[in-house]
Amino acid sequence: MTAPRVGVFALQGDVREHLRVLTDLGATAEPVRRPEELERVDGLVLPGGESTTMAKLAVAFDLLEPLQKRVADGMPAYGSCAGMILLADRIEDGIEGQPTIGGLDVVVRRNAFGRQVHSFETDLDFSGVEGEPVHAVFIRAPWVESTGPGVEVLARVEGGPADGRVVAVRGGDSAQLLATSFHPELTGDPRVHELFLKIVRERS
Repeated sequence: MTAPRVGVFALQGDVREHLRVLTDLGATAEPVRRPEELERVDGLVLPGGESTTMAKLAVAFDLLEPLQKRVADGMPAYGSCAGMILLADRIEDGIEGQPTIGGLDVVVRRNAFGRQVHSFETDLDFSGVEGEPVHAVFIRAPWVESTGPGVEVLARVEGGPADGRVVAVRGGDSAQLLATSFHPELTGDPRVHELFLKIVRERS
């Protein structure tokens, strides 16, 4: 079986960490900074970072419209933290006029868990990921405020002031979009990336 070719949006954010995990899982992983690089990949990871900066850079590098088109045409994409915001159709507490790639029928609240000092870690029961709970690292993370009818909730926070908040979802016209509030690339657990690669292979 040919290795899936997966890009990582590389204008800002946790690029190297995602490239390393994808490569370790057998994918052909490469950074994406230009439209012609986007055209070569079977799927795309949108990493954690600063969502407003990422959106501005995507516009500056003529990448936003190609991203929107490829996602609308069914390309699998996975967004972690800021990447979740970029995939959301609607944002709460965003910068006025902040563009998104869209495709995921959710409302995402930006910086919902607070500032950097409110970063935390917890274990999550994650639908579609076998084995023990997923250890999740949240850094200035968003959460999903509400979901549309075609969106599957994969994980919620349990306990604490954010009890019940949605932090992982799957959606899109062919369920090809995956998003998490947290950073699985930082924990050494590859199972969320494995789930995404399964989605890419199914749709390649």
